[in-house]
Amino acid sequence: MKYITRTIWILSIISLFTDIASEMLYPVMPIYLKSIGFSIVLIGVLEGIAEATAGLSKGYFGKLSDNSGKRVPFVRIGYAFSSLSRPMMAVFTFPVWIFLARTIDRFGKGIRTGARDAMLSDEATPQTKGKIFGFHRSMDTLGAVFGPALALLYLYYYPQDYKTLFYVAFIPGLFAVAASFLLKDKTRVSDKEKTKVSFFSFLQYWKASPTPYRKLVAGLLLFTLFNSSDVFLLLKAKESGLDDAMVIGMYIFYNLIYALFAFPLGILADKVGLKTIFISGLILFASVYFGMAMSVNQYLFFGLFALYGIYSAATEGISKAWISNITDKKDTATAIGTFSGLQSIATMLASSLTGIIWFRFGATTAFITTACITVIVIVYFIGIPKPDNTH
Repeated sequence: MKYITRTIWILSIISLFTDIASEMLYPVMPIYLKSIGFSIVLIGVLEGIAEATAGLSKGYFGKLSDNSGKRVPFVRIGYAFSSLSRPMMAVFTFPVWIFLARTIDRFGKGIRTGARDAMLSDEATPQTKGKIFGFHRSMDTLGAVFGPALALLYLYYYPQDYKTLFYVAFIPGLFAVAASFLLKDKTRVSDKEKTKVSFFSFLQYWKASPTPYRKLVAGLLLFTLFNSSDVFLLLKAKESGLDDAMVIGMYIFYNLIYALFAFPLGILADKVGLKTIFISGLILFASVYFGMAMSVNQYLFFGLFALYGIYSAATEGISKAWISNITDKKDTATAIGTFSGLQSIATMLASSLTGIIWFRFGATTAFITTACITVIVIVYFIGIPKPDNTH
């Protein structure tokens, strides 16, 4: 474990506390918004704008981090913004204020993502990228286990007291911000010209990026375009007859499996190859979606969600490790930020697309369509060369 440095521990603990805070609110957010007068359409618009804000800003702030040669200020400010947004949601219930608070939360994510992942990459060698990104994902996802569990516990004793929960979620957020002050920037001189960075300037990186990066990201984005929100999986479980507590329990179970497998699969990826583990994850994903299309058995859902957790562990951190291995070190934040930004937009489109297919043709068609596209993506990735270990 000597490759897990002090910086990696701090970043992982920050992510753990942040995820506890955000995931405490995940199960109750739609219920709370409906209770203060938001319609389903307005909730959809709110989430769409929030995700677009995060998506577009990830690339911009990644580019800004690379240009400035600094990482820590972006990480610190990003986590502070997200932490501040949670009590804001409870202070006033005006739609404009709620939009502002939710956007600040996602904007914080946009500010920190590229710089944080670049810091993780800087702490690793090409031979330990899988382990380091896997460890961070494990710690991050543990927050998605503790967060909803704490929310369920709180609501058991204080039913429908959603507003107080937003104030409670501020506490782990504060711990995350405090921990960010333990981070130190490495002394690194950016050899980039100090030119002004426009909001969309990160898109220029796509043209200048190495061919392996463009091939990899093109495949990842095609997959993302049909990989809709986990809400659809939970909705399918709900429709099969599970009650609300069981559905939230299923979500916690999925995150627990994800957290348990991310680090071991990262270690395995460094031994057998990032590409091998990533493709194995996609095969599991396709199997889960074919299973979801066919399944009405409530018990089988737990097996499918377990496989879905392993899929996430085999792909989320691994994809970023792969990107960092095929791009220049000085462009790491820009490369990951550009991918994360485009991924956010593709995710937003994916949920809309799946929603339309579900509405017009039913859940079975929606899941089978996603599974079939994933099989095509798997074939595409098999043809991509393995990442080399030169960077």
